Amino acid sequence: MQGRPTELPAWRSLRDHQRTVAGMHLRELFAADPGRFDRFSVQGAGLFLDFSKHRIVDETLGLLTALAGQAGLDARRQAMFSGDPINVTESRAVLHTALRNRSSGPVLVDGVDVMPAIRRVLGQMRAFSEAIRSGRSVGHGGQPIRDVVNLGIGGSDLGPLMACEALEPYAGAGLRVHFVSNVDGAHLGRLLKRLDPASTLFIVASKTFTTQETLANAHSARTWLVSGLGSESAVAKHFAALSTNLQGTAAFGIPDDRVFAFWDWVGGRYSLWSAIGLSIALYVGMDNFDAMLDGGCAMDQHFRGAPPEQNLPVIMGLLGVWYRDFWGAASHAILPYDQSLHRFAAHLQQLDMESNGKRTDLQGRDIDYPTGPVIWGEPGTNGQHAFFQHLHQGTDWTPCDFILPLRSHYPLGDHHRMLMANCFAQSQALMQGRTAEEARAEMRAQGRDAAATERLVPHKVFPGNRPSSTLLLPQLTPYTLGALIALYEHKVFVQGTIWNVNSFDQWGVELGKVLAGRILQDFGNGVPASGHDASTAGLIRRALGGAGS
Repeated sequence: MQGRPTELPAWRSLRDHQRTVAGMHLRELFAADPGRFDRFSVQGAGLFLDFSKHRIVDETLGLLTALAGQAGLDARRQAMFSGDPINVTESRAVLHTALRNRSSGPVLVDGVDVMPAIRRVLGQMRAFSEAIRSGRSVGHGGQPIRDVVNLGIGGSDLGPLMACEALEPYAGAGLRVHFVSNVDGAHLGRLLKRLDPASTLFIVASKTFTTQETLANAHSARTWLVSGLGSESAVAKHFAALSTNLQGTAAFGIPDDRVFAFWDWVGGRYSLWSAIGLSIALYVGMDNFDAMLDGGCAMDQHFRGAPPEQNLPVIMGLLGVWYRDFWGAASHAILPYDQSLHRFAAHLQQLDMESNGKRTDLQGRDIDYPTGPVIWGEPGTNGQHAFFQHLHQGTDWTPCDFILPLRSHYPLGDHHRMLMANCFAQSQALMQGRTAEEARAEMRAQGRDAAATERLVPHKVFPGNRPSSTLLLPQLTPYTLGALIALYEHKVFVQGTIWNVNSFDQWGVELGKVLAGRILQDFGNGVPASGHDASTAGLIRRALGGAGS
């Protein structure tokens, strides 16, 4: 697509159509259409999506799928899976899908099949993880590894951390996994107090082996290890690296056979499928890591093959565009009703906001329409006692995704039925709301007097008509987690295609890195350099002089 999406015929039709739908209430749409749930629900790759509680009618879905067609979704999707350099600002292919490709066919980048290299790294991950988990590979003093510490940031932390938390029921006994990302010494220091260097393995996750925060943590961990074990040679037994910089890893003391490669066509926020997922393989075993790849591959096949009106990523992506661009919804809530997914929203924050938080289109033009929303959320039922008040009665409304496994790994008493009941009730309440007359009737039934009832009525009215999707998983397993992650990756891709942005670069993180490097030099020199604004220079001087100066 060379033009702006706002110039497409379907965009203009949707703008007009929104004015018609704006006068409809979901409560009335359900009352008038007993088949609405069946018509607006789909399944694929083991997941079930109910999108009937959205402010849409049949015409809406038709116009949205027409928009996808006019924006060139089919061609761009094919280009991604084919290894074309669709990351145009960095001239790179985008092939996280190849990492989970379970077919025997080739995937070409610049005419070279990348699958043999991918399979080679997967084999290396299997051999290493099985050796550590079985106790065949031991530390410097002969002790088995009991703690694995992943040192990374961004996609080298959020994705693997989320997956390990989600898959805890599959973890092997006796092996703990930890994640350190923040350059704040408290993050690493508090963890090291609990660890024994003789039984700890550090994984340094940095493609270039130059990431400032990660390398600072890695060098501090190295110092702690060598001090505790009394030998520089211990580094070789207690460190591994996920990197392409063999010179840098060798200088650090990590042997080449403990360095796991990945490629420049793997974006950080899409990298948990690669060697960046080594911590996952160590924690839950390579068979379960493979099952996660299977789930991701199944969603890839669904995304490639299902027609738009039955395609989960396409539907979810288009609904996001519908609310962001035609209703002005500035944020989107992720509400997993499973405590094991308590880091899922954080992972999606990077996936979505780093991908589509863009103000420049593929042709380098300033964008004059809304792009990626703010992504946020927490697990239910905790969120119900925190921010759901805003969702139900706030002046702004937020589209929501409820995510619920139908079976729990922890079937304690009636807990899971209570969890499911709360999930379904919240989406119903957002959709249905409560009228003034319903509030009056409820308070009369409670025996309140008329005056008290009338005072409270305005406070107990819920407008409803607030849209949500509900995603059902049979159970949170490696397979369904893989499908769920891939679903959101492709949803982001669909929206980036509609908005005509590059979802695979992240130039917005670069400026802060550059400026931080300059300020770090100022701390070394003991004085702020010229060229800072008055505020920044003043803050640097105050920091150099101590908080009391």
